[in-house]
Amino acid sequence: MTSTRLLRTVLVALLIACVSAPAARAASRQDLQRDAAKALKKLYAESDAARALGKKARGVLVFPSMVKAGFLFGGQVGEGVLTKNGKVAGFYNSVAASYGFQAGVQVFGYALFFMNDDALAYLDKSSGWEVGVGPSLVVVDEGFGKSLTSTTISQDVYAFIFDQKGLMGGVGVQGSKITKISK
Repeated sequence: MTSTRLLRTVLVALLIACVSAPAARAASRQDLQRDAAKALKKLYAESDAARALGKKARGVLVFPSMVKAGFLFGGQVGEGVLTKNGKVAGFYNSVAASYGFQAGVQVFGYALFFMNDDALAYLDKSSGWEVGVGPSLVVVDEGFGKSLTSTTISQDVYAFIFDQKGLMGGVGVQGSKITKISK
């Protein structure tokens, strides 16, 4: 099999997997709420910075299971739950596409901590929030998380990527589009 034909076959397989993933993974409202609460609890247990942000955040949007797949072209998709004051305030989906040197499949979770009312309002202002447009976003890595304290919180939105499983180079939320959905 030539390398071009192999590449084409892999791309078609990935496209089919990405297109069918949302339908196959669509969770019920109750399952999604349960999974998001469990994921956030685990994140809080593993990260003092996340716990500190959670205490001050106006809202927390948790995507407990994002699926990312790619071979040169990639995509990711998942559903999440927004909570305000510990109560469910809405359901969202996140999708992203990418191109570059990449190959593999990965499942991960991420949580967005909205630190002020303006950032939270922006989430529903348009037909979808594109990460990188609008409120300032900081992706908290291990090093940044160690220096984050309740007095150094200064950005609109903080993102934590957690519970990564699979083989895929690099995970990020840049380029993601988050849209409110009805469940």
